[in-house]
Amino acid sequence: MEKQLLDIYSDYLISQNKYATATGLSALLDGEISHDKVTRFLNKEEFDSKDLWKYVKDKVGKYQQESGVLIIDDSIEEKPYTDENEIVCWHFAHDKGRNVKGINIISCLVRYGDVSLPISYDIVRKDVELPKKGTEKVKKTSSVTKNERFRALLEQAVKNRVNFEYVLADTWFSSKENMLKIHYELEKKFIFGIKSNRLVALPKQGQLKEQYQNLNSLQLKDNQARKVWLKDIPFEVLIVKKVFKNEDGTEGTLYLVSNDLGKDADSLYSIYQKRWRIEEYHKSIKQNVSLEKSPTKVERSQKNHLFASIIGYCKLEFLKLQTSLNHFELKYKLILKANQAAFQELQKLQATIVGA
Repeated sequence: MEKQLLDIYSDYLISQNKYATATGLSALLDGEISHDKVTRFLNKEEFDSKDLWKYVKDKVGKYQQESGVLIIDDSIEEKPYTDENEIVCWHFAHDKGRNVKGINIISCLVRYGDVSLPISYDIVRKDVELPKKGTEKVKKTSSVTKNERFRALLEQAVKNRVNFEYVLADTWFSSKENMLKIHYELEKKFIFGIKSNRLVALPKQGQLKEQYQNLNSLQLKDNQARKVWLKDIPFEVLIVKKVFKNEDGTEGTLYLVSNDLGKDADSLYSIYQKRWRIEEYHKSIKQNVSLEKSPTKVERSQKNHLFASIIGYCKLEFLKLQTSLNHFELKYKLILKANQAAFQELQKLQATIVGA
C-alpha cells in the first residue's frame, strides 16, 4: 500500500499546479483515498536515497554507457514561511548572494546521452549549534560538510556499480580532498569549475612554494588549455579558460580544471557542458513536480515529499524518452488538458443557467 500511495502521490505532484496537500489529493480522487491516509503515508515510513536507487536501478542498467558522466550539485528548496528545524534552516544561496530559508539538497545524477537520472541525494542537516561571537545567539551548522557529503555520494555510486567516466561539478566542490579521492581512490577523471584565485605553478617551475601564482595571472587566452601544478595537488592538471557572454550582454570567464591531460580545450568544455543537465533537473523538480509547493511542517513529511518529487522527475524523464517531449512540454500538455476540461465544464454550467 505504501508503494501504491507513493505512485499516486508522485503522479499528483506532476499533474497538479498549485499547492500539493493531502486534502487536494483526496478531492482529486473524489475521496477514494482520505486526506488522513495521505497524511499518515507522508509521516509513516521514511523514504531515502537507498529507495531512490531501488527505483532507478533497472533503468540505469538499461541506458548505461562507459562514457557516462556523474554530476553532483546542490540546490535549495525555499520554505520561507515554514518553521525552522534541523533540515529547514538558513543556507547561503550562491545564485542570489544571500541567505535563504529552506532545505539544502545535494543531488547526484548520472547522464548517458540524453538520459539523466538522479541516483542518490543527501539532505543537509544542521544538527550543531554554535554560539555567535559577541552575542547570546547561536548559529546552526552541520556536523558533516558538503564536500564530505559529495564524497559519500561518489562512494555510493561506485558501490552501486554505476558506470561513468567523468565526475562533473562546479567550483564549490573543487576541493583538494575531492580531487585526490577521484584521481587516486576511484581512478576516474574529473572536470570541475575552479576559482581564478587558486594558486598554480607552471610545470617547468616545479612545485616550489615561491613559484605559485594566482590562476588569473597566467593570462590565458580564450579556449586555451595549459598544464599546471595546482597547489596541494601532487599530480599535474589541465586548466582551461573559456570566455562567454552573459544574458545581460556582460562578459564572463570560466576556468576549468581536469586530471585528463589528453584532451584539448574544446573537448573538455564540451564534456563539462553536460553538467548543465543538473541545472535543468533543479528547475524541473521545482516547477514541474511541486517540490516547493508543499505546506508540510513535520520533518519526516517534508523529506518524503521531497523524495516523491524526485520520483516525479524520474517519471517525467521516462515519459520524455517515450514521447520526445521535454519535462516542461509534458507539464504544459497536462495543464492544457486540465484547462480544456475545466472550460468545457464551465460551458455546460452556463448552458444550464441560460436554459433556466
